[in-house]
Amino acid sequence: MSAYGGSGHGTWPGGSQGPYQGPQQPGPHPGQHPSPHPGPHPAPHPVPQQAPPPGWGQQPGWGPPPGPGQQPPYPYGRPPLPGPHLPSPPPTRGQRFWRCVRNPLYAAQRVFRPSRADRVEDRTVGRLQLWRTALGLGIWLWMSIGYGMLDGAAEAEKTLTDRGNQSWHSALVLICTFCVVFGAFVAAARGRLRRLYLRRALRSAGAIVALVASMATFPLAIAPDAEGFRDLVGLPGKIVIGLACLWSLGFALYGVGLSLVHVFRTADIHEFMPPVLATLLVWEMALLDLVNGAYADVPGPVRTLFILGAPLTVTTLSCWEAYRLRHHHGLSLRAALRP
Repeated sequence: MSAYGGSGHGTWPGGSQGPYQGPQQPGPHPGQHPSPHPGPHPAPHPVPQQAPPPGWGQQPGWGPPPGPGQQPPYPYGRPPLPGPHLPSPPPTRGQRFWRCVRNPLYAAQRVFRPSRADRVEDRTVGRLQLWRTALGLGIWLWMSIGYGMLDGAAEAEKTLTDRGNQSWHSALVLICTFCVVFGAFVAAARGRLRRLYLRRALRSAGAIVALVASMATFPLAIAPDAEGFRDLVGLPGKIVIGLACLWSLGFALYGVGLSLVHVFRTADIHEFMPPVLATLLVWEMALLDLVNGAYADVPGPVRTLFILGAPLTVTTLSCWEAYRLRHHHGLSLRAALRP
């Protein structure tokens, strides 16, 4: 029996439980005042409804279905948002070393390309240098084929051998020219610039030593005077010498080309060094070709074009490079020699 009349469902006289009368209204608990609001229990205070955030229901792929003739923006569901792109960490010194061991071309790039962080790099001049090299090679091939310098196997071998020897001689002449020009450049510098240029020249000297050392492996493999050394090391030593010779071949051939383009990475010393050295080198090689009687099998005008074409184009390009360094980047030869 409850305080609300039996078990809350009402009783008949005599204590018997009558039929169910529906839910009873809650009354006051003992010791409490009755509710001031008769009837049903009052509802709590209404909670104000907040407006939806801007853009709610307008995301691509949500909302009402598209109308007739329209395609949903994401028929297979909303694609995931791209995450932030994290740059890969730079390779360690050990990783770069083993990559150089596996790939001689990568090693040549590391050795013969300038890498000073604060140097000025004019991409327009760099592209023109590549175009000049490709154009000069194309003209040389066209004239060599047109005038029968590549007709037979013997003639082609002789022409290519002469061209390879010319490139190697150019590298040797460039080494001598570099020593003379750099000595004069350092002697004309003043104050702390002299020590700075001497410290920067270590990279160019390293490139020269690497090129000469790579060419020194070939006598160990093929020279008759080194036959005793090859017999001394035995078969394992001969295998090592052969692998080193193959590696040095790719390194030296690519290194000679990079040395002539980047002038033994003298841009690491100063930006004015490459155009000065390139101009002197091409005129020295033209003088050597004229003295040695190069291209004697071709007519006079074509021979003149062969000999003077490269010096004129390189000189023009070097003057334009010096002009751009002064007017676009604020560099001059006077400022390079005075602190």
